[in-house]
Amino acid sequence: MEATATDTPTPTILVIEDDPLIARMLRETLEAEGYVALIARTGEEGIALALRNVPQLLLLDIMLPTMNGFEVVERIRAHAKTAHIPVVMLSARHDTAERIRGLDLAVDDFLTKPFNSTELLARIGMRLRQMRENLLSPLTGLPSGLAVERAIERQLSSSAPWSILYLDLDHFKAYNDVYGPLRGNDLIRLLGQIASESVRDYGNIGDFVGHIGGDDFVVITTPDRVLPICAQLIARWDTESRDYYAPEDLARGALVATDRQGQVQTFPLCGVSIGVVTNIHHPITTVEEVSRIAAEVKRAAKAIPGSAYYIDQRTGNSETPVPQV
Repeated sequence: MEATATDTPTPTILVIEDDPLIARMLRETLEAEGYVALIARTGEEGIALALRNVPQLLLLDIMLPTMNGFEVVERIRAHAKTAHIPVVMLSARHDTAERIRGLDLAVDDFLTKPFNSTELLARIGMRLRQMRENLLSPLTGLPSGLAVERAIERQLSSSAPWSILYLDLDHFKAYNDVYGPLRGNDLIRLLGQIASESVRDYGNIGDFVGHIGGDDFVVITTPDRVLPICAQLIARWDTESRDYYAPEDLARGALVATDRQGQVQTFPLCGVSIGVVTNIHHPITTVEEVSRIAAEVKRAAKAIPGSAYYIDQRTGNSETPVPQV
């Protein structure tokens, strides 16, 4: 039982800069500081890289060919997957109007060329700390808190078909009681890793994965991607999570733990339950409605033995979810 989930990766910084000399200097400066640097020469290339890799920070030149920096920010902020990324804009001139426009687009910081590398690194470090403290889960490094709320609200404002997957672990308290909270954290990190990689492999490029807290996660995708994501996620979980148990528990196929009344009980190994909320059968317009339906479909998924998913297919005002498991 030595398995641990992958640690939070080294921060990745995406540089969108069309001047090759400045781009090379920024790459060398960032890599010397220990960051992973990605370079794009156009706004279009930068947006594609951001959606594919989800960097922890964006260094963005204002003056770019075909699409300027402000247009890039608008596109980045429009995607739930990338809306939380802090943006530091680079400008060749002191221009109050540019700064005001950037602030209107929620640009986080500005630097005027030529800039001091020490100041640049200090500003990057500050913005990364602020993002970790305010918008990312310290346990998984995934968007959390306000970032999750904003992603769901942004999806509700869209008329396009969507599905929101709510994930959590079955019998997680029993696992914590037997193995302790540190090992429990490893199990949570594993679920976040498997969810992220399943969405990367079977979802859309702009799909969102967030960590609500504890062992609860959310995925925002399109209805056509739900089945492959759920199938892959469950298959990987049921295989890879077994490395986090002692041989005797695996042989027994159950945990022996004390319940809240002090009675010794046996509990199944932790499965993953996925409740799916979707607007394809009827409109959903409020976060409160999403939360209510999510609670119902998660209960339905948990009522199925082992790892399972449950898709809401109610129509109109029906209060009874219809399963697809």
